[in-house]
Amino acid sequence: MSNEPITLGKALASFDALWSPRVVTRVNDYDVRVAKVEGEHIWHAHDDTDEFFLVLDGELRISLREPGGERTVRLPRGAVFTVPRGVEHRPSAPAAAAILMFEPTGTPTVGDRHAEIPDHIDATTGHALDL
Repeated sequence: MSNEPITLGKALASFDALWSPRVVTRVNDYDVRVAKVEGEHIWHAHDDTDEFFLVLDGELRISLREPGGERTVRLPRGAVFTVPRGVEHRPSAPAAAAILMFEPTGTPTVGDRHAEIPDHIDATTGHALDL
C-alpha cells in the first residue's frame, strides 16, 4: 500500500483487464478495489459479507435473486448499491464501465457459491496495484 495519495483515474489507467480488480488501499480489514467491467460477470453469492459498489464511470447493472423473485438494479455513474450477504447476484455492464468495491480483505470475486467460471472472469481476491 502506498503512503501517498492515489488518484482513482491513475489507478484505473494502470491496467486493462476486465473483471480483474486492483486493491487501491485497505481500511482496517477491508479492501478498496477498483475494476474495469464490461459484459456479464457470473451469478454468485458471498455468504458472510455484504458487497458495496460505487460506479465511477459508465453504468453497472446488478441482477439479484431475492425471495420475492429476480430483479435488476441500474446504477449510473456516481450511484452506490450494497448487495446483502447471501444474495445471489450477477453484475454486468452494457458498455465499458469502472467501479469501486469495498469488501473484507480476502473476499473472492466469484463469491462462495457460483457456477463454472468462464475465461473472461478473474477469480481473485484482488491484485496489487502496480503504479
